[in-house]
Amino acid sequence: MAATLSSIKAQEHSGREEALQRRNEELEREVKKSLEREERMKEELMRAWGRLRVAEEAEERLCCQLGELEAEALNQAREYRARIMELMDHLSHAHSLLPEPSFS
Repeated sequence: MAATLSSIKAQEHSGREEALQRRNEELEREVKKSLEREERMKEELMRAWGRLRVAEEAEERLCCQLGELEAEALNQAREYRARIMELMDHLSHAHSLLPEPSFS
């Protein structure tokens, strides 16, 4: 009887060890999957960060170009206004040289 109890306890102990071993293996697989997922996320984050840097650099270049175009447009508007004023002066002077029409 003592041998039977000892045998049953040994089987129970062995069963618990097997269950713990299976659980440990399952947890190790989950940890491995989690680490792989984490690595993929890090890689994706680095790619996104690279794209962000490229976009920021492009934004800076566009802002510089926009500033240059605004300055050029302002200069052209000033030149256009000066030319209009010059033409108006010429027209006014030419108008003053014309004889007054006489109605008789």
